[in-house]
Amino acid sequence: MRTIDLRSDTVTLPTAAMRQAMCNAELGDDVFEEDPTTIRLEKMAAERMGKEAAMLVASGTMGNLVCVLSHCRRGDEVILGDRSHTFLYEAGGIAAMGGVHPHTIANQPDGTLRLEDIAGAIRADNVHFPRTRLVCLENTHNRCGGAALSPRYIEQVAALAHDHGLLLHLDGARVFNAAVALDVNVEELTRHVDSVSFCLSKGLSAPVGSLVCGSKEFIYEARRNRKALGGGMRQCGIIAAPGIEALEQMIERLAEDHDNARRLAEGIAEISGLLIEPERVQTNIVYFDVAGQTISAEQLVATLAHKGVKILQVGPARLRAVTHYGIGAEGIDLTLAALEQVTYR
Repeated sequence: MRTIDLRSDTVTLPTAAMRQAMCNAELGDDVFEEDPTTIRLEKMAAERMGKEAAMLVASGTMGNLVCVLSHCRRGDEVILGDRSHTFLYEAGGIAAMGGVHPHTIANQPDGTLRLEDIAGAIRADNVHFPRTRLVCLENTHNRCGGAALSPRYIEQVAALAHDHGLLLHLDGARVFNAAVALDVNVEELTRHVDSVSFCLSKGLSAPVGSLVCGSKEFIYEARRNRKALGGGMRQCGIIAAPGIEALEQMIERLAEDHDNARRLAEGIAEISGLLIEPERVQTNIVYFDVAGQTISAEQLVATLAHKGVKILQVGPARLRAVTHYGIGAEGIDLTLAALEQVTYR
C-alpha cells in the first residue's frame, strides 16, 4: 500500500541528482575550512541571501541557536512570538545553552508581531531588567499556517529594532516558500535582517542541513558557537553537495506544493465534520480542525494511518498537513478520499 506522508516536509527524500552529487563531492576538512564543496555552498547561500558570509550547520534548530548565541550574551533578552518555532519547539535552547531570556509577545494570525507590541517589549535601561538585544521573526510561519511575511513588514521591524540599537534575526526555515508565494527574490526578504537561517531539508528536499548567513564578523562568531555546540563537521561536502543541488533545482517547484496545499484545503472545506479556512492557506502548510464529537483528532490520525495517509495532530482537535516534493495532485485526491471515508464512517 502506498503511503502518503503529509506530517511534514522534512520527510522528503533526496533526488537522484542529489544522491549522485553526494557520491561525486570533492571533500576536505571543514573545521579547517578546507572542504571545497561546503565552501561553494556557503558562498552560494550568502549570495542568495544578500549577505557577506554563510556557514553550514546540522539543522534549523542549531542554526537559530547559533544565531542567538552569536548576537547575545548571558542575561540578555530576545523578543519573539509566542507561537514561534524557536520558543515552542527548540528545547528551550536559547535559555538552556545561552542564558538568554525569551520575552514572548503575541503572534498575529498572519505570523506578524505588531510593531507596537515589539516597541512595548523593549526594556528600559534599568538594573532590574535584562537587556533587550534581539528581535526574532519567522518566515514562513509554521504555527500561523505557513503565512509569508512581506518584505515591507520585515523592513519595518528592522527599522524599529535598529532605531533602538537592537538586532534582527530571521528564522527562515521556509523562506524560499515565502519568496515563491510572494513572487519576490528571496533577498528582498532578508536584506534588512542581521542574520538569517534557512533549511535545506524541508521543501528543498536535501537530506540534512541548514545555512546561517550574515556579516563576516557575525559568521566568525557563529563558527565559534557552532564548535562549542559540537557542530563542527569534517568532510561535510557530502551534506553540502545535495544542498547545492537543492538551491539550483528545487526552489521554483515549491509553487507546486503551494498549489497542492490549496487543493487539499479546498477539498477539506467540502467535508462535513472538518473545519478549515482555505483562504488562509498561502504556502504548503494546512491546518484544520475536527468538529463535533463524531471522531476525535487522535482517532482520525490513527484511522488515516491504516489507510496509508499520515498527518500530524497538533492539538486536541487540531491537525496539520504539509505538502512537499514527492506528493502530487493524485496524492492529494487520495488523501481527500480517505478523509471523507473516515469522517463519514
